[in-house]
Amino acid sequence: MNEKELYRQKHQAQLDEWKAEVARLRARAAGAKADAQIEMNKHVKELDHRMHEAGAKLTELAAAGEEAWDTARKIVETTWDALKAGVTAAAAKFKE
Repeated sequence: MNEKELYRQKHQAQLDEWKAEVARLRARAAGAKADAQIEMNKHVKELDHRMHEAGAKLTELAAAGEEAWDTARKIVETTWDALKAGVTAAAAKFKE
């Protein structure tokens, strides 16, 4: 397997973990009081958007030719950093 495919698989696995974490947050929100539920749902919606964006960037990375690999990788890293920060912050904020 080439470096690009290994990189994509690594990031896809991380994205899958974050999707599971957001699903747990979504389940907690469903059982929360109204005010907390509204706040949690807002964060979950934002994270869903960021995860969709991250998935799209992984798709672009897979399609990128060798000449565009470095640029595509940097874009994925930037997207990943923002998503990681969002998931970490939401998990900490709404921790049981």
